[in-house]
Amino acid sequence: MKPKNLLIGSVAYDPKVIPIWDIIRDYYREHDFPIDYVLFSNYEAQVDALLNGFIDIAWNTNVAYVRIQHALQGRAKALAMRDTDIDFTTKIIARTDKGIETLSDLKGKRFALGSADSGQAAILPYHYLKTQGINPEVDTQLIRFNLDVGKHGDTGTSEYEVLRALKEGRADAGAIGESTWIRVLEQGLVDTDEVKSIYTSPGYSHCNFTVLPDFDETLAAKFTELLYQMDPNQPEIKKMMEMEGLNQWVSAEGKGLEGYQILFDAMEDQNLLDHKKEWQGQV
Repeated sequence: MKPKNLLIGSVAYDPKVIPIWDIIRDYYREHDFPIDYVLFSNYEAQVDALLNGFIDIAWNTNVAYVRIQHALQGRAKALAMRDTDIDFTTKIIARTDKGIETLSDLKGKRFALGSADSGQAAILPYHYLKTQGINPEVDTQLIRFNLDVGKHGDTGTSEYEVLRALKEGRADAGAIGESTWIRVLEQGLVDTDEVKSIYTSPGYSHCNFTVLPDFDETLAAKFTELLYQMDPNQPEIKKMMEMEGLNQWVSAEGKGLEGYQILFDAMEDQNLLDHKKEWQGQV
């Protein structure tokens, strides 16, 4: 059976998104599995496009995936994800001169969060504090950097602003994704004598390829088979994987799917499950 031309949605959070998807599209076409892609300016539009059947597959953040699952009562399917999407973590970082060693020390401190729609830099760190008995709205002075809202933290802009606020003394502590923390350390953008990590969250899951419940199982099997067969030794595939931040594509089954529960709990508690709800920067 010759597959139909599948349409995949992705969000244009960075210019590199176009070459990433050009490479993926060409790879599938070379293997007689025609796909094309369409870019959205925000994940809420992409969620609507999948739910309305305009696209066949959505390359979703964890926040977009949770909202689709909520809309479909848990019946959506996650086809695959990057190896780096499993055990993603959040770092709580703090100025070394503020006496902050644990989450409980954040009481009474200025605490910076990234964009309101970022799982790693706002929704989950807010949740981690609450589970430790800290009410961020009452027990801390919240500082929010709601930049690039609609991109679900993909641009990383707000996380760099969190770090800047700590370095300049406008915040005592803040939340960023572990991948951002590693990147700024590698680039020498942070002095660990001034800013340090005081908490690493439990692992959770990030992005995945999401489809509707009635997505053809034969197409799903072929799509994932070709995905897993991508050879990182091939120059174009290697280039794409480096830009997309992965070593290999993996199944979403098992630990991958389990890793979304903590975000579902956080978004339910913060009343953020409805994909029609606008991000107001307050949770």
